[in-house]
Amino acid sequence: MTQEELDALMAGDLDIEEESAPEDAPAVEPSDVTTAEDVTLADEDEEDVVTAPPATKEHQVVSQLDDVTRDSEEKAGEIFDALDAVMQEVEGTLDSLARIEEISKMYEELFERLCGKFPHIGRFKTAKEEALELQELVASSNDRLQKASEQILGAMDTMQYQDIHRQKIERVINIMRALSKYMSVLFEGNIEDEKRVKSAQHIEGDTHTEEVLSNDDIEALIAQFGGK
Repeated sequence: MTQEELDALMAGDLDIEEESAPEDAPAVEPSDVTTAEDVTLADEDEEDVVTAPPATKEHQVVSQLDDVTRDSEEKAGEIFDALDAVMQEVEGTLDSLARIEEISKMYEELFERLCGKFPHIGRFKTAKEEALELQELVASSNDRLQKASEQILGAMDTMQYQDIHRQKIERVINIMRALSKYMSVLFEGNIEDEKRVKSAQHIEGDTHTEEVLSNDDIEALIAQFGGK
């Protein structure tokens, strides 16, 4: 804005909204405008970049898979032992209930006879009814324990999938080890790495670095290689 336009603005003679754009202002093309969609796509491209972990001991894939198979097998064994212990307790309880049912039937017969000989004594009749109620409770408990036993067996069957998963992981490990050995043999050379000529980290033509190897350095490397 010139001094004359500023004076006119202060005097109220100039309307900013009606002021035209400078003629020498560059036109903005639609393709030059960065939209929110372009920013989103750029962010997505950055998120798609996968960075490989460093080749350290803690990132050894085969070693980690070995740990998974070993730990899962140990935990699966502990679960099987726990389920087996519960199953033994259920079977022991079923045996106890069978004995209780047998005794309750004996008491039922006893009080049945006593009620026949002494019908005026109400306690014998009540004891007989309690023996029958006890048998019903035993039958109900037997049904529940049978269902629990079936569920335990089902859990044991489900745990068999753990062994299948372990076998799949071991197959992957074997394939990875075979590929590793194949690549080692494929890239094996006749010269030891300590005796090889060191290569330059940067040579002329590389971008994004100022550490470019000059022609003199290249000729020196060639001469060194020829000397060997």
